[in-house]
Amino acid sequence: MAIHPAERRLVLWDIDHTLIETRGMGTQLYREAFETVTGRSIEHVVEPTGRTELAIFSETLERHGITSSTDLEKQYSAELVRQYETHGQQLRSHGRRLPGAAAALAAAAELPALVSTVLTGNLRGVAVVKLRSFGLDGHVDFEAGAYGDDDPERARLVPIAQERAGTRYGTTFTRSNTIIVGDTANDVRAAHAGGGTIVAVATGRDTEEQLRSAGAEVVLPDLTDTDRLMAVLTGRLGRRS
Repeated sequence: MAIHPAERRLVLWDIDHTLIETRGMGTQLYREAFETVTGRSIEHVVEPTGRTELAIFSETLERHGITSSTDLEKQYSAELVRQYETHGQQLRSHGRRLPGAAAALAAAAELPALVSTVLTGNLRGVAVVKLRSFGLDGHVDFEAGAYGDDDPERARLVPIAQERAGTRYGTTFTRSNTIIVGDTANDVRAAHAGGGTIVAVATGRDTEEQLRSAGAEVVLPDLTDTDRLMAVLTGRLGRRS
């Protein structure tokens, strides 16, 4: 059945601690990429949760007294993607996809009204490797998403994804038909500031209560209740739960 553009909903999936866990592998590859492009080991670790890759890199440079530049960011981005492409097998064996993630993405892909893509602080190349490594890349439209190399501010990724998806699917995506699925209070704040609503899952560091306190419209313990999740994403279940 054909879907009228006005009926479409944009679903923006976060990756880390929402769909997968790298279990420390991401930190290891980040350290290797940083050392390769700067010649320095990381001595001062910054908080990465819910932030974009370039924001993390920029603060790490600052903590080490290194002046950031566009050229250095490009070198780092290319090296980090190379690290992930080289270590895809180790990532797969060391990390895991989170319970319910595969079923949730597959179920969303079966619903014609939903446009599934990603909104992540990861660089695009890293996002593709991560989802591909865990067999989760087949049900998202990477071309419609937004990534950490699009803008260092996570909230500004929301309108980027809305514009890209709108162009691809002939729909105007706004707060009323854009849902972010993420696991951190930063995801909640970015969703609201950027122009969307959020389904928060307590699969990362933040608890259900912390996610509610941050203002999440819906909070779930994880992604395992596929029917409930699809009801929320399609608007068949209210947004306050």
